[in-house]
Amino acid sequence: MTGLVLTGLVLAGPAPARAGSLKIEPVTVPEWKAVYGRVEARDTIPARARIGGTLTELLVSEGDAVKAGQRIAVVHDDKIAFQVSALDAQLKAIVAQLQNAETELARTQSLVDKGVATAQRLDQLRTQADVFRNQIASTEAQRLVIVQQGTEGNVLAPADGKILTVPVTRGAVLLPGEAVATIGAGGFFLRLAIPERHAPLLKEGANLTVETGSGTATGRLAKLYPQIGNGRIVADVEVQGLPTVFVDARVLVRVPIGVRTVLMIPAAAIAHRSGLDFVTVRMPSGPVERTVVIGERDGDKVEILTGLAAGDEVITP
Repeated sequence: MTGLVLTGLVLAGPAPARAGSLKIEPVTVPEWKAVYGRVEARDTIPARARIGGTLTELLVSEGDAVKAGQRIAVVHDDKIAFQVSALDAQLKAIVAQLQNAETELARTQSLVDKGVATAQRLDQLRTQADVFRNQIASTEAQRLVIVQQGTEGNVLAPADGKILTVPVTRGAVLLPGEAVATIGAGGFFLRLAIPERHAPLLKEGANLTVETGSGTATGRLAKLYPQIGNGRIVADVEVQGLPTVFVDARVLVRVPIGVRTVLMIPAAAIAHRSGLDFVTVRMPSGPVERTVVIGERDGDKVEILTGLAAGDEVITP
């Protein structure tokens, strides 16, 4: 009896799973256009020399990250030290004249008290001493201006960002306002140039597909510029995790430019044999295999270009 029971268990198996079916209907999907976008900095700011002179220090190179206010170069002007020395000498001369005037003023004051000198002479000496004091104040202010110019030889980064270009070298002679480096600041984005015939179909806020070096990312159409140049409309795309190692690098972007009606079926319903694709369709006479031509994939669904029609009942595993 035991052997018979075991034999029965071996012969008995699970019931085969029944195949399901899906009645296909047209669906609307976005129509994509593949274009290339460039990785650009939102703001391109030059770091300029505030005084003229010789570039004695260059502390950054292309690709370096900098912070706002960071010193990136030093411009030295030898004439500033000479001007400070000249003003120091003028100050010493004026101070000596002031001391002499104050001594003369004190002597005249004593003579006026004795009735020997006149009050008019005393007023002249007092005015002369005030003039020397004002000259000292003016010269000291001029000296502060020259000293400040010396400190402005430090070229500072105007914003947080990345150094894009450094068009000068150490030892170069610079003019006031000349650019020492160009900084990409404000983050990075993709800039697109799309044919103008697609302009009415583009909408700000639309989601885009971006092919990065590490995979596919989703971007957002942040801004459309109203001016069309060379037959193309310019648009900015924001992408989370956009690779910014290389600025102005070209990245493939798929832009939705409209919608179209297609037939979609699950990818599992397609059988591949001898280089052809087959789909089993339920007919009144029974299941029939049809050869189909597949198109784009969307997740686990596949577009059918030819071989099926709306209303067909596709057998799915």
